[in-house]
Amino acid sequence: MTLRATPQIGHSACPHDCPSTCALDVEILDSHTIGRIRGAKDNSYTAGVICAKVARYAERVHHPDRLLKPLIRKGAKGGGEWQEISWADALDLTAEKFLKAEEKYGSETVWPYYYAGTMGLAQRDSINRLRYAKKYSNMFSSFCTNLAWTGYMAGTGALRGPDPREIAKSDCVVIWGTNAAATQVNVMTHAARARKERGAKIVAIDVYETATVRQADIGIVLKPGTDGAFSCAVMHVLFRDGLADWDYLNRYTDAPKELEQHLQSRTPQWAEAITGVCVEDIEAFARLVGTTKRTYFRLGYGFSRQRNGSVNMHAASCIAAVTGAWTLEGGGAFHSNSGIFGMDKSEIEGSAFADPSIRALDQSKIGRVLTGDAQALYSGVPVTAMLIQNTNPANVAPEQRLVHQGFMRDDLFTVVHEQFMTDTAKMADLVLPATMFLEHDDIYRGGGQQHVLLGAKLIEAAGEARENLYVLNELANRLGVGHMAGFNLSARQLVDNLLTKSNMPDFETMRQQRWLDKQPDFETSHYLNGFAWPDGKFRFRVDWQKQTSPDRPPQAMGLQGPFADMPEFPDYWEVNEQADPQHPFKLTTSPAHNFLNSSFSETPTSLAKEVRPQLLIRDDDAAELGLADGARVEIGNERGALVLYVKIQLAGGAKKLRRGVVVSEGLFPNSSFEGGEGINILTGADAAAPHGGAAFHDIKVWIRPCEDQAAQAA
Repeated sequence: MTLRATPQIGHSACPHDCPSTCALDVEILDSHTIGRIRGAKDNSYTAGVICAKVARYAERVHHPDRLLKPLIRKGAKGGGEWQEISWADALDLTAEKFLKAEEKYGSETVWPYYYAGTMGLAQRDSINRLRYAKKYSNMFSSFCTNLAWTGYMAGTGALRGPDPREIAKSDCVVIWGTNAAATQVNVMTHAARARKERGAKIVAIDVYETATVRQADIGIVLKPGTDGAFSCAVMHVLFRDGLADWDYLNRYTDAPKELEQHLQSRTPQWAEAITGVCVEDIEAFARLVGTTKRTYFRLGYGFSRQRNGSVNMHAASCIAAVTGAWTLEGGGAFHSNSGIFGMDKSEIEGSAFADPSIRALDQSKIGRVLTGDAQALYSGVPVTAMLIQNTNPANVAPEQRLVHQGFMRDDLFTVVHEQFMTDTAKMADLVLPATMFLEHDDIYRGGGQQHVLLGAKLIEAAGEARENLYVLNELANRLGVGHMAGFNLSARQLVDNLLTKSNMPDFETMRQQRWLDKQPDFETSHYLNGFAWPDGKFRFRVDWQKQTSPDRPPQAMGLQGPFADMPEFPDYWEVNEQADPQHPFKLTTSPAHNFLNSSFSETPTSLAKEVRPQLLIRDDDAAELGLADGARVEIGNERGALVLYVKIQLAGGAKKLRRGVVVSEGLFPNSSFEGGEGINILTGADAAAPHGGAAFHDIKVWIRPCEDQAAQAA
């Protein structure tokens, strides 16, 4: 009998766009091969638990469809014909095209474009060093955090909160606007511990019956974009019933009496008509959090992805200030710890080379930019050359039809550095194979927790895949800026320098200790020494035009959306797309359990579990349209239309979808849809107030039975 050797265990961090940034233990079978991935048991936040899609990461690393060689387009754009090209020739061609574009239009015609396909600071953010050195167009990041961060910081003044591990010490955990059971499993780990050890109640607030709502003790389903109304009614009850902590309010908040007066008309009856949540459930939730002071509000990103998202986030964060929950361990309102780390990325990003006179183009408006919209281009030159890393805009960006039209331009030269032939790569002129996180060095930080984590290279790269830094350094040399500071350094050198400048242990020390806990002390985390405003007061009254956050647009762009109309106090701000007779439904595009944005949609297990693009709809709404479970249905608006398969939602009571609300989980590749267009053809790119951001979950639509279904019904 042959005994199987125990695999070597390597240590890393999950690189994906998820707040958990889990500490990982990786089975290394040989220099090119991994086995199972597990959560690090000795990391106090990860606590040995990770999501199933990362546990089976070997499916991604060793996928037969990984890009392994550079490819150049043959034939028409998007035609799918490719031929191999050497790395040297591919990089020479890229530099040649960029230089010719600059010669014709100036440097701003080149637009390096990236996002969070990796959250590693060296590999993700070094593209900005090339951008700044060459004076290429800047990119205003607007896919994810703008609305949430702005809204949270409107109250606290800083982007930090109570230690997320304190969830386990809470008597009530409110998980609001995030499907933690699918996308942040560690939140559920600590919440379940609180329930088991302390008898804590878990409350989940969302717009449909997610896995988190199913696992919660109390599930509250409201209409999309109405979280502000729900929050106001809850605070109304707290003030009305003597559950507001006036000692805390007078000491730590700016305008408690004015807030109480403002909320007198925001009754549960008023909120029921807006949210769809009945008066009894609003009252019960208010009593629960009002009588359970040790309540931990875990505020996610999902409910902020509305045109009124910043107002909603601020309103939800105010509840903990009214109850005084901040004073107790296991209490308070947490959204992100992204402000605690103090990591000096100046060398990685080349910030010394940045020129404020160079225009910034809105990431979410890529479709408008590439189709020549003068306003989106800030009346500047067209974009005629792009380098794209770590993102898949042909699938994930709003106004997908415009994005597709833009990429099809004959005068646009596009280089995509990717791991798979994504929807964006299919439309490129040149596709370069990229490494995965286990095949290069990097450093990570967890916005949903408190650790800085090292991710050292554990295996050799597959085929001819190269890391982001290789591409950027080689292009810098060919474009005449390779001599500038920061270029031609390895990822390890950049990480080491970052750690030194940030007063943290060096690379080798971090390799041994694996992570560094950066959670501030209790008083700082709970703002017991004052909130991060000059007077130390939590802000109920907000001056949105002066509000600051890391996502504030550059001065040349100015504030975004109808910022002048934003309410001064927490409220229901009726600025969203409204259902109307032509578009009687509101659509939310929520994350699927087995995908993460457009990642994992190529792995066989994830695809098998998600099956096909579906539309979740109430049974009575479906009946009115004559739809049966599994029926093909067309869904659309003025931006486009596509076909989905009906999945009737049968949940009852408080967990039932509200009338006129439908959900499509994703993101599936565009090729998974009939016609080859994905769900984001329905999504608008209008900038939300006040700091921009795409309202991915704020979409009005019509729904029609497909012709073949209608004929069968007749």
